[in-house]
Amino acid sequence: MNTRVAAIAELERRIGHVFADRDLLERALTHASVGDGAKAVRHNERLEFLGDRVLNLCAAERLMALDPDAREGEMSRLMAGLVNYHACSRAARACGLPDAMRFSASASKVGARDSDAVLGDACEALIAALYIDGGLETARAFFLQFWEEEFKRLDEPRAKDPKTQLQEWAQGRGLPLPAYELVAREGPDHAPTFTIAVAVEGFTPERGQGRSRQDAEKAAALHMLLKREGAEASSSHPSDTRL
Repeated sequence: MNTRVAAIAELERRIGHVFADRDLLERALTHASVGDGAKAVRHNERLEFLGDRVLNLCAAERLMALDPDAREGEMSRLMAGLVNYHACSRAARACGLPDAMRFSASASKVGARDSDAVLGDACEALIAALYIDGGLETARAFFLQFWEEEFKRLDEPRAKDPKTQLQEWAQGRGLPLPAYELVAREGPDHAPTFTIAVAVEGFTPERGQGRSRQDAEKAAALHMLLKREGAEASSSHPSDTRL
């Protein structure tokens, strides 16, 4: 038994489901980089689309069951903490998905197998495959098993992300909202790197990079926050904080 065959067997053991449709499973485990876009290679991008909808349904069901009196706004806030590529990538690693996946040599070389964004998408594709092969109950069982820790995190105090912190800092000083601009998008389609610049009126723009545009925006905001905190710490005059 080769390494990948063993990894697929371990994946099925962890999720508690053996696929009847082996071609469907293989498609869910195949990254779009395989075949370099050749139409003959069936990869998991279409499954991601379905899996995202199934994941949202399972999360919404669970939230409503946990608190029948919760308001829509509160449930939407909690959904954001459950349905995102960070949570999906953690589930992907927990079920053994990275070792079972197929990547092109170039994608593997640039670290696609360890990318949260790539693994998050693959997890959604796996959820779709479970839904097709075993029905909603099978997909729901996967969600309840591998999102158990995510629900525990919902009760923990959450630090605001850098973009929110930067926005609040600017608003607190009567400044316009931070403006984000895409500076560059480099690398292959299956593993791009984004460079984003963020500008706050009166301050030198800062840049950040990430595997997704959202990550790059957060990195840029964090750089801006660190710069303005350092400036404010070294000056007792508000006007001296301008870089």
